[in-house]
Amino acid sequence: MTSTLDKPVKAPTFQAVSLRRKVTNQTATVLVTLSVVVAVVPLIWVLYSVVTKGLGIVLDSTWWTNSQAGMTAFMAGGGVYHALVGTVLQGLFCAIISIPVGVFVGIYLVEYGGGTKLGKLTTFMVDILTGVPSIVAALFIYALWVATLGFQRSGFAVSLALVLLMIPVIVRSTEEMLRIVPMDLREASYALGVPKWKTIARIVIPTALSGIVTGVMLALARVMGETAPLLILVGYSQAMNFDMFNGFMGSLPGMMYDQTSAGAGANPVPTDRLWGAALTLIVLIALLNVGARFIAKFFAPKKV
Repeated sequence: MTSTLDKPVKAPTFQAVSLRRKVTNQTATVLVTLSVVVAVVPLIWVLYSVVTKGLGIVLDSTWWTNSQAGMTAFMAGGGVYHALVGTVLQGLFCAIISIPVGVFVGIYLVEYGGGTKLGKLTTFMVDILTGVPSIVAALFIYALWVATLGFQRSGFAVSLALVLLMIPVIVRSTEEMLRIVPMDLREASYALGVPKWKTIARIVIPTALSGIVTGVMLALARVMGETAPLLILVGYSQAMNFDMFNGFMGSLPGMMYDQTSAGAGANPVPTDRLWGAALTLIVLIALLNVGARFIAKFFAPKKV
């Protein structure tokens, strides 16, 4: 007589479960792929349109060496030099102010602020600034810098408005990158007797530097395309102006707006200038991002 323990036990089958999982997996894969296509196709379309319509005028050497001084909407020629210099100067002054402030605030919120009242208040204010429209920031700077303090409309006033838009993005990106750094690295440094400030400067920041630089570049790319602060705080000039504190100043967004007002779409001359300025702005932002990648790679911690 054989015992029931001697009988072989059949392994449970999971065919139905496996089929359901396969269907779910395939469905999710299809949905994610479609989402990528929906996101990428318009981007490629925009880049293709800008490149094909603006490449002809951008390849002309005079485009990079001349300004639009003395040019009219029906007179072919001139270049983007004045607008390119204006955009770079405004972005540079904005970055000089925004990057240290934004990075230090992000460090404070992650490493020191914690659950303190000042930390909570700072987080709340950063959340508010993140959603402030550019025209509101421009009007605030106009009321404070021009109307109250009596300074002139200038490129520096534009930079101050862009600072209000750039700082929240830098703070948020810095926070997220610092939180990714493993706590074990900090604890190991503290165990060796390294002060907290030196741990942050020598270990935490270098580890998160690549992501921080990427966030800074995204923030800078966002503010360099703003138009409302330019229209309210400086205006547009077709001539060169290196003075950030006096006079109208050219910029790439301002040039695009000016060419639109000059009849772009109906008149081929301002239309070409419009697409050329758009492509120039894209190239400028692309170069900044490539440069930032090299900088982040150079300063990133080396693998042993």
